[in-house]
Amino acid sequence: MNPLLEFRALPPFGEIQAEHMLPAVEQVLTEAREGIEALLARQPYTYQSLVQGREELEDRLHQVWSPISHMNSVVNSAEIREAHQACLKLITDYYTEMGQNRALFEAYQSIAESDAFERLDQPQKKVLDNALRDFRLSGIALPEAEQAEFSRLASELSELSSRFNNNVLDANQAWSQLIEQADALPGVPDSQLAAMSQAAEARGQTGYLLTLDIPCYLAVMTYCEDREMRRAMYLAYGTRASDRGPNAGEFDNSENMAKILKARARQAELLGFNNYAELSVETKMARSAIEVLDFLNDLGERSRPVAEKELEEIKDFAAAEGCTDLQPWDVSFYAEKLKKARFDISQEELRPYFPAPRVIEGMFEVVRRLFEVDIAAVTDMPVWHEEVMTYEIQKSGQPAARFYLDLYTRENKRGGAWMDECRVRRRDAAGALQLPVAYLTCNFSRPVGDDPALLTHPEVVTLFHEFGHGLHGMLTQIDVAPVSGINGVAWDAVELPSQFMENFCWQAESLSFISGHYQTGEPLPPAMLDKLLAAKNFQSAMMMVRQLEFGLFDFRLHASFDPDQDNQVQETLDNVRDDVAVVKPPAEYAFQHGFSHIFGGGYAAGYYSYKWAEVLSADAFGKFIEDGIFNRQTGEEFLSTILEKGGSEDALDLFIAFRGREPEVDALLRQEGIVS
Repeated sequence: MNPLLEFRALPPFGEIQAEHMLPAVEQVLTEAREGIEALLARQPYTYQSLVQGREELEDRLHQVWSPISHMNSVVNSAEIREAHQACLKLITDYYTEMGQNRALFEAYQSIAESDAFERLDQPQKKVLDNALRDFRLSGIALPEAEQAEFSRLASELSELSSRFNNNVLDANQAWSQLIEQADALPGVPDSQLAAMSQAAEARGQTGYLLTLDIPCYLAVMTYCEDREMRRAMYLAYGTRASDRGPNAGEFDNSENMAKILKARARQAELLGFNNYAELSVETKMARSAIEVLDFLNDLGERSRPVAEKELEEIKDFAAAEGCTDLQPWDVSFYAEKLKKARFDISQEELRPYFPAPRVIEGMFEVVRRLFEVDIAAVTDMPVWHEEVMTYEIQKSGQPAARFYLDLYTRENKRGGAWMDECRVRRRDAAGALQLPVAYLTCNFSRPVGDDPALLTHPEVVTLFHEFGHGLHGMLTQIDVAPVSGINGVAWDAVELPSQFMENFCWQAESLSFISGHYQTGEPLPPAMLDKLLAAKNFQSAMMMVRQLEFGLFDFRLHASFDPDQDNQVQETLDNVRDDVAVVKPPAEYAFQHGFSHIFGGGYAAGYYSYKWAEVLSADAFGKFIEDGIFNRQTGEEFLSTILEKGGSEDALDLFIAFRGREPEVDALLRQEGIVS
């Protein structure tokens, strides 16, 4: 029996092999197609018979696809990658086919236009509204030949995006450097040297293994006194999957980027949009492409002067240290030294106070105080790796959700941090409730020896960020899958809960139990806490313009891409840097070739969402500052208006329901210390 087709409460990860994947997807897709044909043969159409019936069929598809997609990211292998690629094409073709199924569209439309529509509840109405919009954006109104072209482009984009991500993963793993003696890495903290030594041992080597995994990369860029070593790492990381750098041309994404942009532009053209950015905004909280560009440009104009002053401070400090020609690979190094000189604080001094077990328990305590939910470890959830931890959330003593926590970097695991759904909360036709289950994945420094993993404060923030996404998916009270949890939430609002949770990493009251020395349990001493909070907005404007650089590059590229113009990707990036960047990389730098968010993920013409949602989260957290960060009534209001509602109502309406007004951009600028 194929374990993927047993439809257990949770995926049997220990039993799933690459050879199970494609047959399972093929079978469940056949069943879905046949099932939808049967639903369409049954008239008159009702929400329960058709829409809920389709949801049931596609939830079975999700239960098969979710573990396949997840394993491709966390235990990647040549066999899994090949199976994933084949499955992805079939699934993309299926959803494109359903989006262009005229009989299905007309059936949905008949329900929306019937008298019964008004008797549906709000989530059900939103499901229908979203579905009709998505039919339109899938080309339902196109002539047959153009529909076929749209379908071909969707399949091509799926394959190209997967290829882009694979190239980034392969390029990341292709580069490493073994350092024989620790004195060749002057300034790198002992904790990071131990991790590098452990990485070398894992490969059967002796010494210190440098890789492009983020913990290692940041350790070198932030602390290594060897300028040439920093330069080598900077260029190796910044030229991944490109035609430049140490692996030039081997995993080159240049052609993939061009083809992706061309296909997206053509899809937008077929649907009657001027560009892909306009198409993207159709499903966002932002009202127009112009509004997005105005938002980003306004933030840039207000932040860049402050960022320029911050960079001058680093240059002056570096010059006093003997570096009169500050280069991009020097910025993090001298910024950390300046931070230490100004605030007498460093991430390495903070690490012992943020052991992963204490941070996790502290994070659970934050959620308990805010939303009155309890979280406990469980041992009956099959996992894909021995280090994965598993938990259950309980509300009023009853199970509400479960989640997996996969914290540490390792080979054959995609970089970055993310949350995804294993199971979606929904209620079936018989009334049985399926509880939500989430994957929470990070790439933190691994434990060394018998000590727990010691996190940097930015890693603590990242963990809280991903847990915020998880809470959005797991605390939902919506029982229809298409708008349950994170589903159906406007992309530029989906970061609200994640960025909201980050705020608790900067509050004295919550830090008192999030932190605890790994040897003594002592919370962060008051003097160190004061220094951490004083340094909160150190170089915040520089970080702001860096994110605006990414967001503007993404949006302008998709708003103005011309398939007949050469070198447009680099030219667009250069123009954006002229407008907002204060640190200019060298000509050979090719970060765009590894920009998986927009070329291999869901952020195409949507990377601005991070800053857009940061406005929402800053403004929302302002109410907690006013009322008390653990005020139970305010926590309950956030839970009931934001987290529990999922995508069942428009994001702006939900924000107004919580805050009592529309969001204000100045809330973010005040939070970052850019304006007073």
